[in-house]
Amino acid sequence: MEIFEEANSSESVLDLSRLSLNDLSFDTINVSEKRRKDTKQLYLCYNRITVLQNSICSFSNLEFLDISNNALTVVCEDIIRLTNLKTLIAKNNRLNEFSLPKHFGSLQLEVLNFSGNRFDDMPSQCLQLLRLQSLSLGGNRLKSIPAEIDNLTSLEMLYLGGNQISSIPAELANLPCLTYLVLCDNRIQSVPPQLHRLHSLRSLSLHNNLLTYLPREILSLIQLQELSLRGNPLVVRFIKDMTYDPPSLLELAGRTVKSKNLLYSHQDLPNHLVNYLDMSCKCPNPKCAGVYFDSCVRHIKFVDFCGKYRLPLMHYLCSPECSSPCSSNPQSDADSDDDNSVPADRLQRVLLG
Repeated sequence: MEIFEEANSSESVLDLSRLSLNDLSFDTINVSEKRRKDTKQLYLCYNRITVLQNSICSFSNLEFLDISNNALTVVCEDIIRLTNLKTLIAKNNRLNEFSLPKHFGSLQLEVLNFSGNRFDDMPSQCLQLLRLQSLSLGGNRLKSIPAEIDNLTSLEMLYLGGNQISSIPAELANLPCLTYLVLCDNRIQSVPPQLHRLHSLRSLSLHNNLLTYLPREILSLIQLQELSLRGNPLVVRFIKDMTYDPPSLLELAGRTVKSKNLLYSHQDLPNHLVNYLDMSCKCPNPKCAGVYFDSCVRHIKFVDFCGKYRLPLMHYLCSPECSSPCSSNPQSDADSDDDNSVPADRLQRVLLG
């Protein structure tokens, strides 16, 4: 089969999709050297390519490559010679964590889409792509998110829906630019409170997981406009839960120092004790002036979202006496305090069903 360059309308865009190609050898594609050098966008979708061979490097100025819907299992080492490549889309192939070249992380990619492949683990090479702004690994077999995800400090969109992820690492909160986070259709049971540090987050998709509550700190996501929670136990089955571990002597002493506003300094106490006292958390109960450190009451409390939706949030109180009765009736107002309400303009959409 021969593919002639005259069939393409744009010199910078070359579409070789749906041509039953098995490879990119020049026996099957009749594209001149000049045409290959002028090509900035290359589409190879819906072919039969199993190996992305070194011939891809003849497109030396390539910025965009879409090789989705093939049978791709291997990406050649020489792909790193494509120094201008910014976008790589390889959806719906047969790639796994052993398919990528060792130095794949040296590419200057900004958009990477490996959704619909066979990754059991997030490839370590992907965590070296420091310019990456969008990473999609949905519909794979991922069981966890590596803590090293916080290497990707330029990341704005992370799509990990449709995997087998059971927990969210606290390190995810170290992504200052993250705007869209998609973790739907997994096995996640809780959301770490550290996510309140995602100050740029606008959309959080958590539907079809195993969540029974949300951390109270989620109220601090001031940019959040969309929260998707349908298909979680917290929507269809509300719970009561209160646990309390007795405080240690260190905790009791620290609470006394803080509650009585006693002065202390590095001259008075060892550094580790000063640091400990500085880490005290104020009890969120407005009627309590207490603090806690390590020992606290873990308590589910229902809160109004946008004046319409009532969701169970996780509270941490300094003692059992600070808790108020928690109703299992989602329509009850008995346990909704004004200080916990979310203004109606904070969230444009809360998706529960």
